[in-house]
Amino acid sequence: MTQAGVWAGFAWGLRRDLRLSARSSAEVLVVLGFFLIVVTLFPLSVGPDPRVLHRIGAGIIWVCATLACLLSLHRMFALDFADGSLEQMLFGAMPFPSIVAGKIGAHWLTTGCPLLLCTPLVGVQFGLSGGEIGVLLLSLAIGTPVLSLIGGIMAALTLGLRGGGALLALLLLPLYIPLLVFGVGAVDSYAAGMGIEGHFSVLGAELLLALVGAPFATAAAVRTAID
Repeated sequence: MTQAGVWAGFAWGLRRDLRLSARSSAEVLVVLGFFLIVVTLFPLSVGPDPRVLHRIGAGIIWVCATLACLLSLHRMFALDFADGSLEQMLFGAMPFPSIVAGKIGAHWLTTGCPLLLCTPLVGVQFGLSGGEIGVLLLSLAIGTPVLSLIGGIMAALTLGLRGGGALLALLLLPLYIPLLVFGVGAVDSYAAGMGIEGHFSVLGAELLLALVGAPFATAAAVRTAID
């Protein structure tokens, strides 16, 4: 497995899934619409008290971003698995883990990035300050790739299973709890005037571990599903 082959596989998988997402942009808009609608429902349900909204804002945004990411994970491998494309990728010339990494990267670009772009708008809705929105954006920028990387493993493990979507949610939500805790904790610590370095250290460590291990674990799970 040469370095050139690895990057070629990554670039091919990334470009392919981005083109497919562009052709079915409605699915991307559904995820973004889900995020915006659910985030907007919370202020309507808890009332207009600015103190309450400010206190719960970061947690609500993180939870809604997590659910929006979870909503779109099924399309990462399911269509390719159904039409046999995934099997051709597995036995093709390019390294399969690098193709998987490209597919995961495309999922983040079409799911995590739009959520990041909408975060300042919804942060203002909850009365978050500019500094708090900046910390929230940074935590989501580190955490949402982890959502896609870990989600890719579980999406591969549930390929071809009846009721795989519900099983995917049950498997993933407990694994996402540390991201939620430290992502929201960074914003709360900043608002309280405390240090945020520890929270970002944990988020960064999770991202590094996921970047190194997730493509190989996902590729192994796909092989198991196909076999």
